[in-house]
Amino acid sequence: MHPVNSARHAIRILIVDDAPAVRESLRWLLEDEPGLTVIGEAPTGSLALQMAVNLKPDLVILDVELPDMDGFTVTSQLKAQPDPSLVVLLSMHNNAQYQKRGRDAGCDAYVGKETGWVGLLSVLRMIMKDKE
Repeated sequence: MHPVNSARHAIRILIVDDAPAVRESLRWLLEDEPGLTVIGEAPTGSLALQMAVNLKPDLVILDVELPDMDGFTVTSQLKAQPDPSLVVLLSMHNNAQYQKRGRDAGCDAYVGKETGWVGLLSVLRMIMKDKE
């Protein structure tokens, strides 16, 4: 498992969403938080997979709806890699069926976009603490 938060190690995050405004907003939010740093952004699942191999993020925040493949498929492929990143699925579809598909794919958390920034940060802190 990737080393998670320590005095010397900021949590390295890859943001994956096809909407530039969402990626930009997430970057601003996350980089204002101590101990978090955004190391990359991807608009597609295939680019996210390539970037994850090269950058080895601690955490991937991943939209469920991407233009080339869904976030569930990307999650499964990320989790199949050696030393996989934590994966948080972020979606406007926050229902039991989607949450189950996320768990089945191996995500570490599933967050509805209606949860808002404070809710997302709370979930990120919780799963990162669990992995320390």
